[in-house]
Amino acid sequence: MDEKLSNVFTQWDEKTQKTLGKYPERKHKFVNASDLEVKRVYTPLDVDPNYTEDLGLPGEYPFTRGVQPTMYRGRFWTMRQYAGMATAEESNARYRYLLAQGQTGLSVAFDLPTQIGYDSDHYLSQGEVGKVGVAIDSLADMEMLFDNIPLDKVSTSMTINAPASVLLAMYIAVAEKQGVPMNKLSGTIQNDILKEYVARGTYIFPPTPSMRLITDIFAFCYKNVPEWNTISISGYHIREAGSSAVQEVAFTLSDGIAYVQAALDAGLDVDDFAPRLSFFFNSHVDFFEEIAKFRAARRLWAKVMKERFGAKNSRSLMLRFHTQTGGSTLTAQQPDNNIVRVTLQAMAAVLGGTQSLHTNSRDEALALPTEESVRIALRTQQIIAYESGAVDTVDPLAGSYYVESLTNQIEQGAWEQIQKIDAMGGAIKAIEKGYIQKEIQDCAYTWQRSIEDKERIVVGVNQFQVKEAPPQGLLRVDASVGEMQARKLKTLRSTRDTNAVEQALANIDTVARGRENVMPAILDAVRVYATLGEICDVLRKVFGEYRPEDML
Repeated sequence: MDEKLSNVFTQWDEKTQKTLGKYPERKHKFVNASDLEVKRVYTPLDVDPNYTEDLGLPGEYPFTRGVQPTMYRGRFWTMRQYAGMATAEESNARYRYLLAQGQTGLSVAFDLPTQIGYDSDHYLSQGEVGKVGVAIDSLADMEMLFDNIPLDKVSTSMTINAPASVLLAMYIAVAEKQGVPMNKLSGTIQNDILKEYVARGTYIFPPTPSMRLITDIFAFCYKNVPEWNTISISGYHIREAGSSAVQEVAFTLSDGIAYVQAALDAGLDVDDFAPRLSFFFNSHVDFFEEIAKFRAARRLWAKVMKERFGAKNSRSLMLRFHTQTGGSTLTAQQPDNNIVRVTLQAMAAVLGGTQSLHTNSRDEALALPTEESVRIALRTQQIIAYESGAVDTVDPLAGSYYVESLTNQIEQGAWEQIQKIDAMGGAIKAIEKGYIQKEIQDCAYTWQRSIEDKERIVVGVNQFQVKEAPPQGLLRVDASVGEMQARKLKTLRSTRDTNAVEQALANIDTVARGRENVMPAILDAVRVYATLGEICDVLRKVFGEYRPEDML
């Protein structure tokens, strides 16, 4: 069969080559977003799968075809629009609007001061309060954020990293006030500090204490919040910083390996914490590459967990992931074009088997999205789910010669990068040496040059431009939000039990200097309305603060 096909293909290729002089192809070299060559046509000669070992059936090792046996035939992915702005009151209104429009999960965006552990009245917070997300200073803000939102019925994802333990504690405390025990909560905290050092920058503490905080969360949630995803290991921001799809898989899984090893070194059993690990990926512009990327990542992670870490629980082997469409692919020029880009990216995520999805809004290259824009983004998911028919069978592109070949290429390329990082001593050592940062920077530079040289066309940016009027109706955050938050903090500090706060903060200091799990102490402090900044300042005093030059 292969020999006959090979002969037929050779004859076809020779005949096709002769026609190229008269009918040339559009360009001399076709490559995808990872600079992998895209062949003219793919045949069975390009794939030689051992079906049970390389593909398997959905819901079974190596999970190439999905982590559930029936996937979206059972229920759709969670439609989780990322949102947060200004005050807790305004964000609460947006969440309730989205839920009323059919969203099935919440995703909280925090402002920059919250992400780096400063209260809104800190001098470094000036001008940033509420700008890129919601300002959360204390349990009082968190109570308002989830007012009239039943936390036993809604799962919540929180994009928070360095102070993840504090925000998780606040969420637990809000649930308690609603009468919901913590063992009934479901959701995710991002809690991925390694990608902050590499690609995003919202870090507070050095790597060693940061990893301790993360593994303390693993242990605490295993015992007390069993349905909570304790980390969302994020390739999204790695891709947004300029990596390729292959690098996104490699660097994300290398970070995942580092977290698993840190948990094992802390004395945890792999099958106790690994089932609650989750991932977060980008869905970028190259449709088939993204689908293949998700499939390759699932297969590679399953092999790592089984072969390297000896996980026995099948859920420990599953790479479950949230997807967000590519923010860096959105254009300020002709912003309505972004609706089309997001639709293609969302479809790729669905065909790739995502567990939850955020679709970016058309105006996000210009400002926070308006209600109309975010509704269109949500409707995009709903149309794919209810109208496209693409979700009625599991992994519909399995067996595509191109998709299977590309899945293999991405897996192989990512594995080679992981082995290189392993040889350096793991992800933390590779970050300390600046290796991962340099790889991403080089890739980003090459990508940008290809756009500027028009090797890659971005519609409306470097081709098909039109003269446009200034954008109208953009959402702007009022500059008075910072003053409002400062007033709320002043009132809080004057009315809370000061002695109880001081005792709780002193206890965090004591626990952080020892080896006891810090989560219970943080939870106690949150309950008496210690602020985010006060708790983080105690930890800063104990752990110190990270500076980039410390690792380079």
